[in-house]
Amino acid sequence: MIKKSKECVINIPTQDMARKVVGIGNCTGAEVNKFNKFKLTAIQGSKVDAPLIQECYANFECQIVDAKLVKEYNFFIFKVIKAHVASSPKYPPTLHFRGDGVFMLSGRSIKLPSKV
Repeated sequence: MIKKSKECVINIPTQDMARKVVGIGNCTGAEVNKFNKFKLTAIQGSKVDAPLIQECYANFECQIVDAKLVKEYNFFIFKVIKAHVASSPKYPPTLHFRGDGVFMLSGRSIKLPSKV
């Protein structure tokens, strides 16, 4: 779908969505309506036709800027053309897939003084 449309949305889930994320990754949209099955809310993007997931903390509407590596590595280079971030909570633990069933949670936040 990305190759054909040349756009996508990268949705960033939070830790509380972990089981849904695994379930979504273990089924195919060709056989299952994932929004219905996992009780997710699709929101129309403002810059792309792909849907945003309302329950995610952040959503990045993207367009392909380079697809030269897709054939050999299945690797796209995207440009974020519109970002959406929830105002609350301010710093939630977001969930990131590392491969082979391994996920990472965003780390703890620290504040450092800036030099003026």
